[in-house]
Amino acid sequence: MGKLDDKVAVITGGSAGIGLATAQRFVAEGAYVFITGRRQAELDKAVKLLGKNAIGVQGDVANLADLDRVYATVKEQKGKIDVLFANAGIAGESRPIGKITEELFDSIFSINVRGLLFSVQKALPLFRDGGSIILNASTASIMGNPGRSAYSASKAAVRSFARCWTADLKDRKIRVNTLSPGPIDTSIYETLSPNPEDIARLRSLIVSVVPMARFGTPEEVARTALFLASDDSSFVTGIELFVDGGVAQV
Repeated sequence: MGKLDDKVAVITGGSAGIGLATAQRFVAEGAYVFITGRRQAELDKAVKLLGKNAIGVQGDVANLADLDRVYATVKEQKGKIDVLFANAGIAGESRPIGKITEELFDSIFSINVRGLLFSVQKALPLFRDGGSIILNASTASIMGNPGRSAYSASKAAVRSFARCWTADLKDRKIRVNTLSPGPIDTSIYETLSPNPEDIARLRSLIVSVVPMARFGTPEEVARTALFLASDDSSFVTGIELFVDGGVAQV
């Protein structure tokens, strides 16, 4: 018996990193999983890895027509959703106040805030009462990291969504929780600077301030997502659960 037997899960940004690791964990626990991703080639590789209990739907969460197509596919294939992991997001470049451009702000908020909001809202007609919604945020939402104000603000918005939607959806007994990873070893760090030496220095600096003295793994986040998706967390809603090696805690 798996912890997600007969459940249908949707994972946005599921073709790599935390999203793919979570999809693998969910499938292993008995779920049928729909994953989304912007790049078709990566999506195809992910679906091949996941096996017969997964479908990939190409799309960008910032594009509402793409979201409509995702949920139309879910409706046609399974007709319901039990779990949504709103995972898709971007970090964007580091820019201190005074150097933040409209383009950078819009690119971050269109995916991390607008895209996440509509990923959830458009899923609701298919959502079964008693289901679980998991929002991927970040330790950045509570930390004052230089050059990261636009990104951090977008993740603080995600935390606020979880509080409000917990109240909005209480009559349907749909639980809404925030999962906030700290430094996880994914390719997202490669997007922070075009200079590999800058990225290497950043990674070294990050590890130096993590109490556990290492990066976390996508699989460690996936196990936490499984807890929030399953009945193991049946009396847990509205929280922010950090998976950060202690970096934002001590």
